[in-house]
Amino acid sequence: MAKNTLVPFERLAEQFERLPGIGYRSARRIAYYILSLPEGEAEKLSGAIVEAREKIHHCPVCYNLTDMEKCGICSDPDRDRSVICVVESFRDVSVIEAMDEFSGLYHVLDGVISPMKGVLPDNLRIKELMDRLRDGTVKEVVMATNATIEGETTASYISKLIKPLGIRVTRLATGIPAGGNIEYSDEITLARAFNLRLDM
Repeated sequence: MAKNTLVPFERLAEQFERLPGIGYRSARRIAYYILSLPEGEAEKLSGAIVEAREKIHHCPVCYNLTDMEKCGICSDPDRDRSVICVVESFRDVSVIEAMDEFSGLYHVLDGVISPMKGVLPDNLRIKELMDRLRDGTVKEVVMATNATIEGETTASYISKLIKPLGIRVTRLATGIPAGGNIEYSDEITLARAFNLRLDM
């Protein structure tokens, strides 16, 4: 007797299983949930995914995500343009913004230097950062890469490029544990790290 397989269901579950942190069972639970939605709700969900993919892009200045020509942070005239916070990912921007302690601008590298994974300095947005520093507006660059070996290596590499420009380079201080990720830090810990940042 032929095995009863629901090919469209398996395809749907496989797509969810590809998401970070979603395993085999969770993917199937999500797929069953989607199938239980009224048709209109399922269409809203799929429409929201398509709309997000079509309208959200990288800010041409800081490379954060935005649905505008420039992101809201870069467009805000009240932000302190003399300080740029360098982060690995756009997710880090939202975490730092949530603590409401930093009023400067951002620069998203889109990763960290990791030769073992084939990620070299040229694969990151380091050149774009250096271009932003040349007009003399920026007085401080805060290196807010994660406290991992790759994050520290990236911060050190960029710091050496910036120092000849006479710009102060700081690093987030104690508060974020070694091996920890900014994305998972609570607001108090992150605020302490910002307030105690050190020169590199």
